[in-house]
Amino acid sequence: MRPLQNTIKFTLLLLLTLSFSGCFWSDKEQRESITKGWSPKTFFKEAKESDSTGESIALFEQLQAAYPSSKYALQAKLEIAYRLYKNEDYNEAISNLNNYIKLYPNHFSTPYAYYLRGVISEGKSRSILDNYLTDNAQRDVGSVRDAFNYYLALIDKFPKTEYTEEAKTRLIILRNILARHELFIAIYYTKRNANIAAINRSKFIIEKYPNTPSVPAALHLMAHNYEHIGMHTLAKDARRVLVKSYPTYKPHYNLDN
Repeated sequence: MRPLQNTIKFTLLLLLTLSFSGCFWSDKEQRESITKGWSPKTFFKEAKESDSTGESIALFEQLQAAYPSSKYALQAKLEIAYRLYKNEDYNEAISNLNNYIKLYPNHFSTPYAYYLRGVISEGKSRSILDNYLTDNAQRDVGSVRDAFNYYLALIDKFPKTEYTEEAKTRLIILRNILARHELFIAIYYTKRNANIAAINRSKFIIEKYPNTPSVPAALHLMAHNYEHIGMHTLAKDARRVLVKSYPTYKPHYNLDN
C-alpha cells in the first residue's frame, strides 16, 4: 500500500505545483497586458504625446492601474483633468481636481490643481465669439464666480507659488467681468423703469467692485434713475462724485429699448 500512497502524494504535489505555476504565469501575463511592457516613464511619455484626447486619457488611466505607486501615476491624474478641460468636459475635470486636492492637500503639485480649477471655470464661461460680438458678462456668471473663488483659495492656501501671481492677475479680470454683469442688470432695470432696483444695483457695483471700469457708469446710471423718481438732490450728488472722480467719463450705453 505504501508505494500507492507515495504515488498519490506525488500526484497531488505535482497538481498543486502546476496549479500555482499556472496562477503565477496568469498573473504575469495579466500584468504585462496592463503595462504593455512599458516602464512608468515610457507610459507617461506615450500618453503625453498622443494626438487623441480619448487615447491619451485611456493611457494615463492604464498607467495609474499598472503603476499606482509611481510619481507618474500621480502626475497622470492632473494630466487627465487637463485633457478633460481641453475636451470641454469642464465639470468632470473640476471633479477630478477636487478629488486630487482632497487626497493630496499638501503635495508640491497641488497648487497647480487649485490654479487649473480656476482656469477651467473661466473656460466654462467663454464663447468663441467673445472677442468679436459677445460679452460673457451678459451671460450667467456662476462659473466666473467659481473661478474667482478658486483663485482666492489658491492665494490663501499657497501664497508663494509660481501660480499665485497669475491668479492675482486673473482676479482683476474676473472682478471686472462680475462688475460689468451687474451693470448690464442695472441697465436692464432702467429700461423697464424699475428705477429703485437699478439704483440698488448701481450702489452694489460701487460698494462691491470699487476701482473697476464699471463704477463711473454705475454713478451715471444712478443719477439718471434718481432723476426719474424725483430725487434731484441725490441725482446731483451722484453727478458731482462722477465729475470729480471721473472727469472725462462719457456714457458708453444707451437706454433705448
